[in-house]
Amino acid sequence: MAEKKDAAKKLKEKLLVQRKNACHLISDKELKACDKFCEGYKDFMDKAKIEREVVIYSIDLLEKKGFVEFKEGMKLKAGDKIYRCNRGKAVLAAIIGTAPIAEGVRLCAAHIDSPRLDLKQNPLYEDTEMALFKTHYYGGIKKYQWTTIPLALHGVVIKADGTSIPVNIGEDDKDPVFCVTDLLPHLASAQMQKPMAKGIAGEQLNIVIGSRPFKDDEESGSVKLNIMNILFEKYGITEADFISSELEAVPAFKAKDIGFDRSMVGSYGHDDKVCAYTALIATADCKKPKHTVVTVLTDKEETGSDGNTGLRSAYLKYFIADIAENMGSDARTVLSASECLSADVNAAFDPTFPEVNERNNCAYINHGVVITKYTGARGKAGTSDASAEFTGKIRRLMDKENVIWQTGELGKVDEGGGGTVAAYIANLNVDTIDLGVPVLSMHAPYEIVSKIDTYMAYKAFAVFMAD
Repeated sequence: MAEKKDAAKKLKEKLLVQRKNACHLISDKELKACDKFCEGYKDFMDKAKIEREVVIYSIDLLEKKGFVEFKEGMKLKAGDKIYRCNRGKAVLAAIIGTAPIAEGVRLCAAHIDSPRLDLKQNPLYEDTEMALFKTHYYGGIKKYQWTTIPLALHGVVIKADGTSIPVNIGEDDKDPVFCVTDLLPHLASAQMQKPMAKGIAGEQLNIVIGSRPFKDDEESGSVKLNIMNILFEKYGITEADFISSELEAVPAFKAKDIGFDRSMVGSYGHDDKVCAYTALIATADCKKPKHTVVTVLTDKEETGSDGNTGLRSAYLKYFIADIAENMGSDARTVLSASECLSADVNAAFDPTFPEVNERNNCAYINHGVVITKYTGARGKAGTSDASAEFTGKIRRLMDKENVIWQTGELGKVDEGGGGTVAAYIANLNVDTIDLGVPVLSMHAPYEIVSKIDTYMAYKAFAVFMAD
């Protein structure tokens, strides 16, 4: 009887998919490596909350690792490390490989924008002796989640004379923070009868920024005047300068360990900075690749990737074309031979809300990096759907290099769905598949990821670049 059970066990291991928590599959040494890696990640998340800050952080890191800005006329050879910044909101980095460029590049693409509240172009107003900012939310959010939490203000103001004023208020412990108010439950009976999506309207996401009037002015609007005077004294800006500004209100939370076992990281913006950081570090650590490595950290994914800093723009194609031409080839040849990991997150199974997922085809915390063959909604609308051949190649590579991985899709069929930048890269005739980290509470002001899954993403990008 024991022999039959042992034979059945071996047959199961041989024939059936074995879903196991990665804690049972990696050594204590590698578990410590996961935790150590995420200390750097938490520091990054606190320093780089918006796309402009990610670009600054990335360029600083790349330059310390020997990367130089790619300029016209520069001759490239194997081993060269280059980067290009696109308008301060996207960055590309490359390491020239030893193989002919015509054999294609190994491309990793992550986005560095996250859902947030953007200030309108004329945001400042006063009502009943309170000063507030009007906002226009960016990306897919549950609006009610953005009330009654501390907010920080990040971005840039371009003054009338062209001077650029960087803004970062609310992150230092001595800084003030800002807040969107909500109704007290005692007076919210009508509000609480509304569908959740309508409980807070977009035009109600107004940020409280002050309440004291300008002392020498008893006329209406004196609170607004006082706030504007404070901003003028600190930054030298006037109300008209808001028209040429990009100011983003983001949660003022710090990245923190989650759980008694410190196994997870809570932070704003894991989607998709957890993939951007892991791809960036893998690029910075990459040494003497066979195929040229290209990593792009892009903007505007959360609003459809449009605009000249999003991946529907041609700036990635131009970068590849410049490298190809520099090395005696052309963009069409190089792109057609290239492979891409679209580095984006997927939804992690949440036991509190199990009904939205199909358990055999969803991602789980601590089960490793997620390979997502297709995204989209309903009938796979808006997806590139990676080929079986390319999926098989990535699967073999991950197994060969002992990367813990799993598969997943974004919820049940017809439940919802979503997209990534994969389709825009695949449209360039590049073999592309999504690979990233499973996230709990995606698009909320505070999301959760596993330290193990984060480290496995880094490891996956590293072995892909080295393959």
